[in-house]
Amino acid sequence: MERRRLGASGVEVSRIIFGAGNFGGIGSAPELFGQGTTEEPAFELLDAAWNLGITTLDTADAYGGGRSETTIGKWIASRGHKPEITTKTFNPMEAGADHGLGRARVTRQLESSLDRLGVDRVDAYLAHDFDLDTPLEEVVETFDGLKQAGVIRAWGVSNFDSPQLRELFELGRPSLVQNGYSLLQRSDEEDVIPLCADINIAYVVHSPLSGGLLAGKYRRDQQPADNSRLALRPGPYQHLLTDATFANIGEFVEAAIERGVTPATLAFAWVLAQPDVTAIVIGPSRVEHLGPPIEALDVRLTKDEADELAALFD
Repeated sequence: MERRRLGASGVEVSRIIFGAGNFGGIGSAPELFGQGTTEEPAFELLDAAWNLGITTLDTADAYGGGRSETTIGKWIASRGHKPEITTKTFNPMEAGADHGLGRARVTRQLESSLDRLGVDRVDAYLAHDFDLDTPLEEVVETFDGLKQAGVIRAWGVSNFDSPQLRELFELGRPSLVQNGYSLLQRSDEEDVIPLCADINIAYVVHSPLSGGLLAGKYRRDQQPADNSRLALRPGPYQHLLTDATFANIGEFVEAAIERGVTPATLAFAWVLAQPDVTAIVIGPSRVEHLGPPIEALDVRLTKDEADELAALFD
């Protein structure tokens, strides 16, 4: 498994990162806490990923209301492995609980994350969203302070747009930005990705399949399966559910068939082919979901080939 460095930090991650957002819930949605992947299948997934060379795990304190971090902590303790760990904070731990990036809250949340994970420090700690109520100066000082204290090795932000990042970069230098990016979500190409590349900040991708749409498993005229992400939490992808999108996905599926790979494999390969992408976060719910991203590592798309695939969605 290829490894990449997070910006100017000394932290290296596997090119494919295991995202544990489905452990004990579906992301940070309180109404779905307790659902998702339970402990036994989660251990099976983590074992399979580790054996494939996926040594970096991505989670958040609010995933499953803490259940995701707890599951990872139990797995680490039972296996004795030492994965690189990225966790995040911003969202409430339960309905009605506090949220945000205030100094006291971030410090408290990191302490609880370390307890659940059973570790003394994490490799990267991320602000999970932009906080309109906390000055960015305070956010930067807080994360820099945690790094200086040795409880995190690097810090970063997630789901920040271009104006927010430009304001942030005037005050400090995170090691990474983790945003959604795929053939269906390419707004970061205009400014965010070049900006990160210019000042040596790692760009890590979440949602490379756009909620599974690019895997070709959904149809415009069919209801998604009851336990699927699109059925349980369609909000982030609602704007994509158009006739045009599904027509474009149909062409993309045909392109994958012509290449002899699955649509998911080709979608992962397209993201990995972008020169300024450091790593991708995947969110498997079954062991077989690990196959496409691993296979994508061997699908070497030229720039022209990648551009042709992107043009299908223009």
